[in-house]
Amino acid sequence: MEETSNSNTWELFLKNTIYTLKANNIDGRKVGLSNFTGKVSLVVNVASKCGFTSQYIALEALYRKFKNHGFLVLGFPSNDFLKQEPGTNEEIKIFCIENYNVTFPMFEKNSVKGSNKQPLYRVLTETSAKKLNGAVRWNFEKFLVNKNGVVVNRWRSMTVPN
Repeated sequence: MEETSNSNTWELFLKNTIYTLKANNIDGRKVGLSNFTGKVSLVVNVASKCGFTSQYIALEALYRKFKNHGFLVLGFPSNDFLKQEPGTNEEIKIFCIENYNVTFPMFEKNSVKGSNKQPLYRVLTETSAKKLNGAVRWNFEKFLVNKNGVVVNRWRSMTVPN
């Protein structure tokens, strides 16, 4: 009986961690999110033609200030909200570098809501703590993920990253 209980606990933990997942980076290479185990990550759905796009400045500043202390910003472009991320992955990458000097890890454009929601956003919005669950409402929503890959906080778009 004890073994089953431990097994269920482990399965529940794995279901709630992002570090069991993989995602393609902005260049199309598959990245195991397990590479980020032991770091605190701020996961953000981003868009280049949004009223919140200037948040790239604060996101990059946070990343540069704390990256050597085990903190990451992970950008996930999405075109889900009023088609505010219409570009290709290459265009998004160029936009972020040229306009905001983005150096934090960026991933390929993918859905963060609905039936086509990418696996990462399923974990973030469906299997995290009940108070943190729920659909992404707009671009630049932020999820704070602890060193074990578990969502510990969430902020809507209006909250400036710093």
